[in-house]
Amino acid sequence: VRCSTVGRAYEFTDVKVLDPVTGRECPVGVEGEMCCRGYNVMKGYYKNPEATAQVIDANGYLHSGDLGMKDEDGNYRITGRIKDMIIRGGENISPKEVEDFLYKMPEVRDVQVVAVASPRYGEDVGAFIILKEGKELTREDVRDFCKDHIARYKIPRYVFFISQFPMTGSGKIQKFRLRQMALEMCEAQGIEII
Repeated sequence: VRCSTVGRAYEFTDVKVLDPVTGRECPVGVEGEMCCRGYNVMKGYYKNPEATAQVIDANGYLHSGDLGMKDEDGNYRITGRIKDMIIRGGENISPKEVEDFLYKMPEVRDVQVVAVASPRYGEDVGAFIILKEGKELTREDVRDFCKDHIARYKIPRYVFFISQFPMTGSGKIQKFRLRQMALEMCEAQGIEII
């Protein structure tokens, strides 16, 4: 087991990584939804067949809502949540992929990438950045850093600099709140959402 993985499937547990759009099994190294079935996986929600039907498919696989992939050694890696996936004009964008790239900027202490509602594309890419102390960046600096290095549609259209992320009582970042803040900050700064 590698430190960067969650390991292999338990004995008598069947794990598949499925494409969330097509439902087909993803090849090794390709991100998809982590799905599993076995004696140790729930059969459904107690007295709630509607909720059960939303997460367990006809073949008995529990759809976890987690994004992940299987590596060449048979280990699984969790990479994010499906509900955090940004769908811009039909293109799926992994927030983690964009975050990992933005962490390469020496001025960036922390970053969260979220979907920003867009009338033209359905969703667009927004980045909330916490800068290292004494460092400065502009929106244009961030976008220029991305050009020629990541796909054009993955470059954050909206860049916001904040001092802290909204957190839950248990210390988790509230991405839903960041999505709301993006719209509020665009309006307050006179930024047109397209």
